[in-house]
Amino acid sequence: MSQEAPTFSPLYRQIKALILQALESGEWRPGQAIPSEQELAGRFSVSQGTVRKAIDEMAAENLLVRKQGKGTYVASHNDPRALFRFLRLVPMDGDLSHPQSVPLDCWRAKAGQEASRMLGIELGAPIIIVRRLLKFANKPVVIDEIYLSGEIFQGLTAEVLQGWSGSLYSLFETRFGLRMIRAQERIRAVAADRNASEALKVAEGTPLLSVERVTYTYGDKPVEWRRGLYSTAEHFYLNELS
Repeated sequence: MSQEAPTFSPLYRQIKALILQALESGEWRPGQAIPSEQELAGRFSVSQGTVRKAIDEMAAENLLVRKQGKGTYVASHNDPRALFRFLRLVPMDGDLSHPQSVPLDCWRAKAGQEASRMLGIELGAPIIIVRRLLKFANKPVVIDEIYLSGEIFQGLTAEVLQGWSGSLYSLFETRFGLRMIRAQERIRAVAADRNASEALKVAEGTPLLSVERVTYTYGDKPVEWRRGLYSTAEHFYLNELS
C-alpha cells in the first residue's frame, strides 16, 4: 500500500497518524509485529529517527509494545501485562492475580437518551447490556453494568460470555476485532443499596466507589459505557500520574 509522505510539520506526528490509519484498517492486528523502523522509513520516505519518535509516542500511549531484541508489536488485551491498564482496583496485599469475570445477565434493549449520548448512537438504536461480577480470590469486588452498541457487538450472548475465560476487553478484541484505546472515568463515593449489598456481600450503607467509564477505540469512537460499584474493603484504586 503506497501512501504519500506528509509535507508539513511536525513530521513525526504525521507518521504517527499514518501508522494509526494502518492499525485502524487492520493491516497489523493486535499482537502482531509491525514492520521495522527502517522499513517504515522507506515506506513513508522519512528518516528512521522520525519513525522512531512516532513509535516512541505510540508506545508511551500503550498503542504499541517494544519487545527487546524482537521488535515492535501492536498492543493486545490478550497480553497479561495489559490487564491492569484499565482495571485500576488493586488488592492491598499486592497480589495482582488474575480476577475472575462472572457474567450475570446479557440482554438486548433500545438506547435511551443517556446511552445514546454516551455511545454516540441514535436514540432507540439497538444496544446490549451486560451485568457481571468481578471476583478476586473468589470474593465479589466489582459489580458492573455495561452498555454496548448492538450493531458492533452482534453475536454477543450470555453463552459467549460464559464460555470466555479471559478479560472482557480480550473477548471484544478477539471475537469482535475491537481494540479499546483509552477510557475516561468519573469516580464518586456512594453507599451500597440493597442490590449492591447482595451482589458484593456487604452491608447496606457500606461505602463503595461508583466508577462510570466511557471507553474509546481508534478514531476516538466511544464503544462502551459502563457503570461499576467497587468494594474497597480489601482493595484500593490505583492511578499513576505523570
